[in-house]
Amino acid sequence: MPTAYVLLNSDLGSDESIIAEAKKILASEKNIQFEIQGVYGVYDIVLKITTDTTDHLRSIITNKIRKINKVQSTLTMMVIEEQER
Repeated sequence: MPTAYVLLNSDLGSDESIIAEAKKILASEKNIQFEIQGVYGVYDIVLKITTDTTDHLRSIITNKIRKINKVQSTLTMMVIEEQER
């Protein structure tokens, strides 16, 4: 199944609200698994997301996650599915 890791930078102090909003968005999607955590370092939040199709994965990241209020930037790393076998 297509999987991506999304690293998010947020406005100062907005991590918890972004995580809550992302959980709400992702919980409403079908055929999706996710983990999301706040982290220390260059990025503020790490999201692991797995969906049924690559198109669905890209759509969620582009049209929903990246548009959450107070998300400054994202870095998306798509897993190489052939290497998972």
